[in-house]
Amino acid sequence: MSLIADRNLPLRTTFSLRRKRARERAPTALSEIFSTITIGLPALAAFALLWEVAPRAGWINALFFPPLSQVLAVLWEMIVSGQLADHIGISLQRAAIGFALAVVTAVPLGFLMGRYPLFERASDFLVQTLRNTSQFALLPVFILVLGIGEASKIAITFYAAVFFLLINTIVGVKSVDPLLLKAARSMGTSDWDLFKKVIFPSAIPSIVAGARLGVKTSLFSVIAAEMLAAQSGIGYLIQNSSLMLETDRMYAGILTLTIVGLVLNYLLVAGEKRATHWHGSGESGPN
Repeated sequence: MSLIADRNLPLRTTFSLRRKRARERAPTALSEIFSTITIGLPALAAFALLWEVAPRAGWINALFFPPLSQVLAVLWEMIVSGQLADHIGISLQRAAIGFALAVVTAVPLGFLMGRYPLFERASDFLVQTLRNTSQFALLPVFILVLGIGEASKIAITFYAAVFFLLINTIVGVKSVDPLLLKAARSMGTSDWDLFKKVIFPSAIPSIVAGARLGVKTSLFSVIAAEMLAAQSGIGYLIQNSSLMLETDRMYAGILTLTIVGLVLNYLLVAGEKRATHWHGSGESGPN
């Protein structure tokens, strides 16, 4: 049954059908992700082989680019000692707090701006001004105002994520099918039920897409903040190892960041695909 056909059904039946489709297509979304990873393994293996051979053959200076096996050995030592888990946990905690605050702020504000044009016109210029100011340019300001403690790092992750969520929420609210809104209104639906049963479910795919971008940007931002002013976290590990010329530890930290980023990315891809299928679309953007 197509989306157009859905419009002729009662509101509750329409959303029930969409939820059923999401459950049916979720395994397909996961299989697509695993297929993408599997196809890319040979290229990854070739890169790993080159990483191992190039320093050992003297093509590049092993002091600045140690063999992959040496990096993996140091990485394993850090895993066994628990040091790596501590750094990962601290960075993820900072990024998660900043992202959660961004969600709490951006999603309600996005619904207001998307639903009420007058409020959007009054606040849009301020939002666009702040959105076009780089979080990295403001990092020294956050440190000066909030200090080098946790507050400045959480603030930078919040700032990095909030506008992705805000803009995508606004877009999601504005893209709600007008026929669904009219159908709900004709049935005497209250404003709260309209939001809960029509606007919010229809905006979920766009919000999830914004969350995917926001999570990644939050993580990258907290890493940058940790490199500048921190005594813990993955960013601190990378920067401190670089300054001490412990390049094997530095690359171990970079590899850890890559793995964490990949895991988060594919978790969010799976969530985005599920949300997009729920919405009734088969497309959800690149992985």
